[in-house]
Amino acid sequence: MDWQLLLERLRQLDVTLFTLGGVPLSASSALKLLLLLALVWWLAGWLRRWMVNHALAQHLDIGTRQAVGSIVRYTVIVAGYALVLQNAGLNLSALGVLAGAVGVGVGFGLQNVVSNFISGLIITLERPIKVGDRVEVGGIEGVVQEIGARRTTVITNDRMAILVPNQRFILDNVVNQVYEETPIRLRIAVQVQSSTDHELMRRLLCEAASEHPQVLPEPAPEALITALGGPATAYELAVWHEARGPRRQQLASELAYRVGAKLRANEIKGA
Repeated sequence: MDWQLLLERLRQLDVTLFTLGGVPLSASSALKLLLLLALVWWLAGWLRRWMVNHALAQHLDIGTRQAVGSIVRYTVIVAGYALVLQNAGLNLSALGVLAGAVGVGVGFGLQNVVSNFISGLIITLERPIKVGDRVEVGGIEGVVQEIGARRTTVITNDRMAILVPNQRFILDNVVNQVYEETPIRLRIAVQVQSSTDHELMRRLLCEAASEHPQVLPEPAPEALITALGGPATAYELAVWHEARGPRRQQLASELAYRVGAKLRANEIKGA
């Protein structure tokens, strides 16, 4: 077989497909360009995983590692794509004009995508939330499992994964139960007949709270009167617990059961 002749015929078939940035691209050159861009994308992802799982594993928490890894990934992608395009001889200034023209056309359609991406960068840099935090946003409560470029994955009490757009964490009011990693307070409302002795109610409520192993002894539980007068008196049991302890809903339910048992044992009727 005449390899020289075969190569010559392949060159003849390798026709120019289109011109990009003032540079004609043939089928082979376009394929090389796509392969190099794909290689940069893979390398950026591999570098992020290596930094998160190995390089920074012994020095930083998982949230900080993912934040640093994401920044490094974006930097490698931008720098790598620019180098590949420049080495291919493409005029990046001309591509900038083309990108601007295309951006005007699709800007409205990609507005939310870009907004979520920028919000993801803000979350990564400012870290108002991090992986492992228990948060509540827009009626959704759960543990942050992953912070991506466009969305954040929140795992609810029912083990349901909800993908929340990143801009929700920038625009909405976000409750972060473990932001400062300090104890937080839980409040439980109780209503009984107004004839019930106040001191007895204070003692029973504080006893029910103190007997629960997840309630902190300091600060001590408090029994507060929130409404006085009329056929019923409203109380509020306020307790402190560790933010990374049991779920608030579960703790509130267990305390409610204990309070109900105390009231029944003392023949106190609710309102």
